Amino acid sequence: MRLQIKYDINIACKVILQEQLEKIGIPFTVSGMGELEIDDKVSPISLIELANAIQKYGIKIIDNPKNAFVQRVKDTIIEIVHQENAQQTLKVSVYLAEKLNFSYGYISTVFSEVTHTSIENFIIIHKIERAKVLLVEKNLTLTEIAWLLNYSSVAHLSNQFKKTTGLTPTAFLRIIKKRSE
Repeated sequence: MRLQIKYDINIACKVILQEQLEKIGIPFTVSGMGELEIDDKVSPISLIELANAIQKYGIKIIDNPKNAFVQRVKDTIIEIVHQENAQQTLKVSVYLAEKLNFSYGYISTVFSEVTHTSIENFIIIHKIERAKVLLVEKNLTLTEIAWLLNYSSVAHLSNQFKKTTGLTPTAFLRIIKKRSE
């Protein structure tokens, strides 16, 4: 028997972190997506225990400031791409600069230096992943998805979809439907 599941990775990570922090006895508060504020001084042994406990879930403590900054950039981009409300009005570059309090040039340089890819490529990958979910789970049209993801046209979305996945959106849906049968 095969079961299809749906999960929210953000909720899953928060629950895992909460369980592990409470198990070890580290007082904390969640200060933002991908950020925790430890309430008291924590021994290095407790931090190592936490790192080991969460590593099996694919969660890592980021101790390099540049890597931590890039993770904040990624989290902000994912937040933008997964907004449930209407089309965004601000450009991503402006939004990132305002949200992170750095110039977009600096953000882009650090991001590329650490990830070896551009912010634009990261955004495209996440937009296409979101488009896949919207096609399959929400049963939206390409026009609706293009509007939600702030594409200038359906053709632009379709071209990026094919360039990223190697499939047209229609071919992708056909394959998904055949697999589910």
